[in-house]
Amino acid sequence: MSAVAPRGYVVHEGCDHVFFVGFLGAGKSTLARNLGRLFHRAYIDTDRLVERLVCKSVNDIFEQDGEEAFRLGEERALHELSKRKSLLVSCGGGIVERQQCCKLMHEMGTIVYLDGSLEDSLRQIQHPERRPDLGTTEQTAALYAHRRPLYQREADITIDIRNKDFEQVAAEAGNLLWERGLL
Repeated sequence: MSAVAPRGYVVHEGCDHVFFVGFLGAGKSTLARNLGRLFHRAYIDTDRLVERLVCKSVNDIFEQDGEEAFRLGEERALHELSKRKSLLVSCGGGIVERQQCCKLMHEMGTIVYLDGSLEDSLRQIQHPERRPDLGTTEQTAALYAHRRPLYQREADITIDIRNKDFEQVAAEAGNLLWERGLL
């Protein structure tokens, strides 16, 4: 439920986060950060939150403890977010791998899928060495093929980001979320 406060701001009641999901390099963090600044909303990145909770980098978690430990860290991070409201949340590319994480995101807000091509994602990744789930080109293509249906299944809103620059994606996302009373 939303109410309009003085000065035209929307006041949200309850936990009403917007979760941005999509493959590596889709621009989730940049979009959450920029929309947050534009609409005066706090933003957070689940990967950074997991790092703070576990006191290790994402790479170290994957190397030392394994992917399952990282996925459990994501779930723990989502539980932490349930104590807050009105966040724009950039999610790690694999957050849709655990059904419990998907359930938590749906309970706390709206899931926005940034749907792009594998080629676009690979072009956008500036530091592949910081992406522990990237492997060979074939492994990355298989991971994309595995995750895309998961993103599609969980999405409340899908934004096609193919052949669009960041400004176009940001404008489309901002408009869609504003129209639905989510910003």
